[in-house]
Amino acid sequence: MVMNMLNPTPHTIYLKDYTPPAFLISTVELEFDVRDSYTQVTSTLAMQRNPQSATQHGPLILDGDELELSFVAIDGQPLPLGAYDVEPERLTVHEVPARFTLSTVCRIRPQQNSKLMGLFASKDGYFTQCEAEGFRRITYFLDRPDVMSRYTTTIRADRESFPVLLSNGNLVGSGADDEQAGRARHWVRWEDPFPKPAYLFAMVAGKLDKLEDSFVTRSGRKVALQIYVEPGKLDQSGFAMEALKKSMRWDERVFGLELDLDQYMIVAVGDFNMGAMENKGLNIFNTKYVLARPDTATDSDFMFIDRVVAHEYFHNWTGNRVTCRDWFQLSLKEGLTVFRDQEFGADTYSRPVQRIQEVRGLRAAQFPEDAGPMAHPIRPQSYMEISNFYTATVYEKGAEVVRMIHTLLGDERFRQGMDLYFQRFDGQAVTTDDFVRAMQDASGVDLTHFRSWYDQAGTPVLDVNGEYNVAEGRYTLTVKQSCPPTPGQADKQPLHIPLAVGLIGPEGNELELRLEGEAAGSVSRTRVLSVRQAEERFVFTHVPAPPVPSLLRSFSAPVMLRFPYSDADLTQLLQHDTDAFNRWEAGQRLAVNLLLHGIADHQAGRTPQFPDAFVSAFASVLAHAQADPAFAAEALTLPSEGYLSEQMKVIDPDAIHAVRVALRRHLARTLHNQWLQTYDAFVTTGPYSPDAQAAGRRALRNLSLSYLMELDDEAVRALAMQQFAAADNMTDAMAALSALANCDCPERAVALERFYARWKDEALVIDKWFSVQATSRLPNTLAEVKRLMSHAAFEIRNPNRVRALVSSFCQANQVRFHAADGGGYAFLAEQVRVLDPLNPQVAARLARALDRWKKLDTQRQPHARRALEQIRDTSGLSRDTFEVVTRALS
Repeated sequence: MVMNMLNPTPHTIYLKDYTPPAFLISTVELEFDVRDSYTQVTSTLAMQRNPQSATQHGPLILDGDELELSFVAIDGQPLPLGAYDVEPERLTVHEVPARFTLSTVCRIRPQQNSKLMGLFASKDGYFTQCEAEGFRRITYFLDRPDVMSRYTTTIRADRESFPVLLSNGNLVGSGADDEQAGRARHWVRWEDPFPKPAYLFAMVAGKLDKLEDSFVTRSGRKVALQIYVEPGKLDQSGFAMEALKKSMRWDERVFGLELDLDQYMIVAVGDFNMGAMENKGLNIFNTKYVLARPDTATDSDFMFIDRVVAHEYFHNWTGNRVTCRDWFQLSLKEGLTVFRDQEFGADTYSRPVQRIQEVRGLRAAQFPEDAGPMAHPIRPQSYMEISNFYTATVYEKGAEVVRMIHTLLGDERFRQGMDLYFQRFDGQAVTTDDFVRAMQDASGVDLTHFRSWYDQAGTPVLDVNGEYNVAEGRYTLTVKQSCPPTPGQADKQPLHIPLAVGLIGPEGNELELRLEGEAAGSVSRTRVLSVRQAEERFVFTHVPAPPVPSLLRSFSAPVMLRFPYSDADLTQLLQHDTDAFNRWEAGQRLAVNLLLHGIADHQAGRTPQFPDAFVSAFASVLAHAQADPAFAAEALTLPSEGYLSEQMKVIDPDAIHAVRVALRRHLARTLHNQWLQTYDAFVTTGPYSPDAQAAGRRALRNLSLSYLMELDDEAVRALAMQQFAAADNMTDAMAALSALANCDCPERAVALERFYARWKDEALVIDKWFSVQATSRLPNTLAEVKRLMSHAAFEIRNPNRVRALVSSFCQANQVRFHAADGGGYAFLAEQVRVLDPLNPQVAARLARALDRWKKLDTQRQPHARRALEQIRDTSGLSRDTFEVVTRALS
């Protein structure tokens, strides 16, 4: 790698170098004085040297970023200039006693904070985001998660401009303040009774509307619930309130956990880097995961609101009451809480469909990450910038690792492990080892070998073969595990992998399973095999006929499974497997096999062939869709272009796109009548509801429309326009608009224009309008995206807008982003370089669209490399983006 002298390599932080903090902070008193051009922050910290630290002498070093320091005092005595040093990212006080009070006064400028970390301004007021290291942008502090303190926060502001003043915990005081420039001011004081790290601090000062409700906990306490939204949006906040109450009931019922504060608040803001943040008692959310109404939000939006509200509420215990010792342990809170919100989703919606969608997302985002330059274990060993490790690996793979523990222990023992975890570590900052040890101690299940999942990167591969012995009625599964090298980990060790297995007989019946050596009564229809060695054999006895194995049921481990299934085997599983996930998986494997053969034919200049058997399998799913339309919609959705890319050694975006579209058109033509019949049959009647059954019917109906639109005939376009005009909900409106956006026809422009005219004042809906154009497969999409960047509604400083337009094109439009002329890559480089000084987190995430550039063909690779090098060589590049592009290029 060529060193860029303008951007010297940032310091790398290693897990092996962790040491306890030199100081502890028992209490934090903050006072915010909000003024027109700045905010003054007065901080009073009760500090002492940490008896657990090896350093019992030396200076006090505090983190800081873009702070204007005006005052420093120890125990009330102001310090002269020589007693401390101020550098761009730290404050050093040279001599301090063993126990003391540190006072500082700083000025910060929220209006200029485009990074949206720390205290920043949005159109409705001031908001905070402190995870991971944003608190240092508010005041000087030991900004690390293992420093836990009790906070008291006083906020003073103009009453008219900032009528709502919020912080963590309970409201303990309020009143009028001295007037300034003839304007009335007021103050409030909040006290959080629970110790927390600085990343969980939150403050809001704004002009917001409030939705109020209450909840009676299982112990009989009545707690206040409040959701704050921008003025005029209360009619879009009711679903989020119901989601909050559902999640509270669920956590009490399933894990025995109840709210520990007198009130619980959610605040929605339109400018936000994250989806949402679990600040203790005061969750700050992206508006995307709070605001919803049938005419403005899709079924998916409603489902995500349910899940995200639950996720942040569940953090109250798995993340707040027990938090992570250091940022390497991020999955301790995130992986565990994602698993909890997944289980909540499964209990709220269709468990099989939720599982299919989770795995589809895992394979789309995390598997490529595991195979790319940013591959890392769920407990990373090092990082330059922690914000780059809020990844699919830490979250989604982390949840899969927790799910495997749940599979190995079972419901009852997993709950016992959770109870012991809270009993041992409530109020502490701990590690993933502490979590696994609690699970092991409570259950008696040895998880020593299993812990390797936390430290080994990469997606394991299971190569499985089956052999049937007719004479003895024995079926033997031979399982070999391996894992490809990842950056910094060339040699991989065998993992403990739970492999859930069933056997399907020739008549489609599910066979009882008995492993060799087991007693006659030890039979079941699904067995979880513990694969621990590089190669193992499992022998099933009393198998009356050659079976088809149903492997990795419910996706019991985040691995890639290879088994020599024939098309007949897969058809057997698709028709008869009792495991819904594996029925879906069989159909996906059939489709992948067919598409990959078609891609090879296309590359060789031959016309891809689509056999009648595959069409018949689709027809069969359609014919039986009434039983579970949501599952049918998933089963009839072809593997994505991104997923197909990961199945190829060299990615050919044009061939993948051409063959996938050709198959969709073939299915549209050959099953034309069935698609029409399905479209007509699955109309939803009555008032809109986002429940699983109604959403499933809409999903299948709209999928039928999308297939029919492949025919691009006048009648189908009229059908789409009719649905677009008549839709009484955003799900159906967006389905029609999406179908038209992929069609080069007059109706496209008409629909897009009408949609914008109707919804131009609804920011979240206009995000959809931008996104549907950015993901269009039409050849001129890049030019349209560039044109839309000059649109009055586009704002480069708003992360939602950037994700809707720029990220949608670069990360979700495979064929147009990967244009052979490199235009998409040049566009990416340009936007990353513009975004990086404004918002490094958004820029770095966008740059990851080129993680897999080395899999591209020789024509595209030079263009991709050039784009990455242009970003790397940008003067003043942030740590966030520098780490991403240098790892991609290395």
